[in-house]
Amino acid sequence: MTCGHKLGWVDLVPVFSFLFLRGRCRYCKAELSLQYPLIEVTNALLWLICYYRFGDSVRTVFACGLASILLVISVIDERTQIIPLGCNIGIVLLATLKIIVEGIQTSSFEVVPYLIGGISVSGFLLLVLMVTGGEGIGGGDVKLMAAAGIFLGFPGILLAFLIGCVAGTILHVFRMVVMHAGRRLALGPYLSFGIFVAMLYGGDLLNWYLGLLGIR
Repeated sequence: MTCGHKLGWVDLVPVFSFLFLRGRCRYCKAELSLQYPLIEVTNALLWLICYYRFGDSVRTVFACGLASILLVISVIDERTQIIPLGCNIGIVLLATLKIIVEGIQTSSFEVVPYLIGGISVSGFLLLVLMVTGGEGIGGGDVKLMAAAGIFLGFPGILLAFLIGCVAGTILHVFRMVVMHAGRRLALGPYLSFGIFVAMLYGGDLLNWYLGLLGIR
């Protein structure tokens, strides 16, 4: 929108407002970007996936909250290569509430795995950041993995990091070869993907891998 007019709630209903207004501003008739309904639809799909995985439980609420924040991080980082501090703070607050609720439900507050999760991968990335001077790793990536580590705990955050690295490598090579994209990589979307997968299926994937090793 280019007219600067303050939008009312009727203009902000996800997807439906865009369709009703036929992709144009109600006031100045400027064309609206298709990105807005696409992001809104993607967010709805992420929520459906979370509900399918966890059903009618409080875990679904926390999963949906994390999914939405990760989506925001992915979109902003892909565009600007900056992960907003507010998003990472949001994950920490969500993780803290999750730990408290889980502790009340189980009558057992186990915080050690979450503390380890918060400092393990992020500590490694911080070391890489210091050694390389920020080549390929940004402070936002470090903070994201610290925040997500508090949410997922350990070893869930390690799995999230591995998934994100593999996905990032494959997709970025594809983009460079097929789409002739530059070498500079925004890690946020790939790390977010790994975090999302680990949140949904981290336990199952770890058990499967340990089974392959004959440990379980």
